[in-house]
Amino acid sequence: MRKSESYAALVIAAAALFFGEWLLGSQELYVRLLIGIGLGYALSRGYIGFAGSVNRAYTTGSTRLMRILMFMFFISALMSVAVLYGHDATSFDLWVNPINTGLLIGGLLFGFGMVFSGCCASGVLVNMVELLPQAIITLFFFGMGVFIGFPVQQTASWINESWLSTPTGTALGTKGVYFPDLFPNDGLNGYLGAILLTAVLCFLVIGVSYLYENKRKKSSTYRLQFLEHMQVDYMQRDLTKDIDITHVPQLFTRDTFERLFVNPWSMRTGAMVIAAIFVILMGVTKAGWGASTPYGIWFGKLLITLGVGTEHIVAFTGMKAAPFVNPFFSHPITVQNIGIILGALLYMLCCGQFINSMKASLHISGKQIAFFALGGFCMGIGTRFANGCNVGALFTPIANFSLSGWIFFIFLVAGAIIGNKVAEKARL
Repeated sequence: MRKSESYAALVIAAAALFFGEWLLGSQELYVRLLIGIGLGYALSRGYIGFAGSVNRAYTTGSTRLMRILMFMFFISALMSVAVLYGHDATSFDLWVNPINTGLLIGGLLFGFGMVFSGCCASGVLVNMVELLPQAIITLFFFGMGVFIGFPVQQTASWINESWLSTPTGTALGTKGVYFPDLFPNDGLNGYLGAILLTAVLCFLVIGVSYLYENKRKKSSTYRLQFLEHMQVDYMQRDLTKDIDITHVPQLFTRDTFERLFVNPWSMRTGAMVIAAIFVILMGVTKAGWGASTPYGIWFGKLLITLGVGTEHIVAFTGMKAAPFVNPFFSHPITVQNIGIILGALLYMLCCGQFINSMKASLHISGKQIAFFALGGFCMGIGTRFANGCNVGALFTPIANFSLSGWIFFIFLVAGAIIGNKVAEKARL
């Protein structure tokens, strides 16, 4: 079984590499596919999830993932300077989102929803491979939330206007705060000041995380989450192995295959890979990482398939018909999202755990279904209010030096805390 899954992984990878551009019909879409595969593989192999950073801290006391996310945010921002420096920032599709009531409410709703769904906008794609029933339910209601939120996002001033703005934010049309605009005289077009400010904010979160974790340890309510424990075991095992310098490793062995493609990465390694892929995405497409908008488009396409007229979809959403009637794989972020699923699939097949994981995930209760639906819907609505999800309103804005990302982060954490408290009483 394990060997056959490994062969399947090789076949899928080869097909994506050699036939991807031909099947998609566009080099741009092919690049999006490869980017998505890389992100999905890194998220899965590094066991990195945005939802887990808060939920794990609340339930176990471990803040390792939260600290790793801060590391990833900083590295992504630092490397992004290499792409942005010397260029007109407005020539990029920077996610310098507006700061308004929608951002606050959206952050709360998204954080709350993450608790009940057990995932985020990127995590639900990974879960399509690892936890299929949970992912399907979550994604369906996530898409419903996004779709219902489209007309509000299109028209509401409390979502589109901004309380604060800097020249670059105004020029981009998003009206947000772009950190380099705050440091015009730092000698590096504001990027030195922006990097230092981002570093301060990241270290502040890391410091608070350490204080919280130490408090949980002192109260004997701390435990290392099982995935983190597994990663630590693998790292320690590798470090304690005797190295024979006279031994020449053979390429085509199971041990080599597992080292290259199976053994879990440390979260730090996963974060570095994701940051590097993000910067490549910025350099090639001049845009950041987004995920959630296609979910609403997919929901609209489903309604059309079920007989709802396109004109009704357009009238309701206030959007053009094109996204809902164009071929499924013509949307760049849709292709990227499918790539994330494929990347996670490749890792699970390499591990030989895909079939076992699918079988184990089939048993869910009615209460769990209700929770997944609630979580997905809250996240979907939240993304429209906040103009993005955990990547479009958090990761990408922070890497793009937008103040909005940090404000979204604060309210996402607050929403997740509220969600965990509610979950404790509900089931939970």
